[in-house]
Formats: sequence, C-alpha cells, structure tokens
Amino acid sequence: MGKKLTITDLIAQKDKLKKKKQRQMTLRIESLDAEIVIQEPSRAFALEALEMAQSDTDSDKADAHVVYHSVVEPNLKDPELQKKFGCAEPIDIVDMIFRPGEVSAISGHALELAGFGKSVKKVDHELKN
Repeated sequence: MGKKLTITDLIAQKDKLKKKKQRQMTLRIESLDAEIVIQEPSRAFALEALEMAQSDTDSDKADAHVVYHSVVEPNLKDPELQKKFGCAEPIDIVDMIFRPGEVSAISGHALELAGFGKSVKKVDHELKN
C-alpha cells in the first residue's frame, strides 16, 4: 500500500511544485538510428491536442501536431530544415522525417510527460473478511 498524500507533504514540497519545469525525455528512433529529445507540453497544449484527436476533421493531424511542438532536439521548426525538405506547411516535416507509428509513439510519450496516461493509477482497496 502506498503513502497517503497529506497537507504537510504538500506544504513541504511547495517550492518544488511551484517551480517545476517542463520535463524532457530522450527517445531512440530506430528508422533514423538516432535519438531525439522531447519536452513535456503545457497543459493547455495537451488539452488542445486531445481535443484535436477527438475531432472528426483534425484527428489524423493531432499526433503530428504534438510531435512538431514537443520535439526540441532536433528543432523541427528550423527554417533551413523546412526549406530543404520543401515543406508546404511547417508541420509537414513530421511526416517527412518519422514513420507513422513513430509519430504516434512520440506523441504518446510527450502526453505521458504531461501526466496523461500512466502517471496516475487506480488503487483498489479490497475488504478482507
């Protein structure tokens, strides 16, 4: 059984919680034989992406949108990179570089960094007779 969070615990962690910075994660991309770095999206951005995923018109673009804005190394927004790949729209770079399954996986990892997914788990308390 895990530890219960108390008011005292929260007060003790106040400074840390107020100053929390966006977390980063390094991912290995097999098709590129290299690593990239993604950054935790903001709450507003994550909610916007989740809303896009539920939309009939934007659902296929949601993962690419998250990847484009979450990958910090290499900088997918670099104008020279965009120009060399001939991107009509800046977000086009995502599908030009990554395989479809990679786009989905990178997006999923970024949203997990923001707390969507596996960071909160249900605790079952069974009564034993």
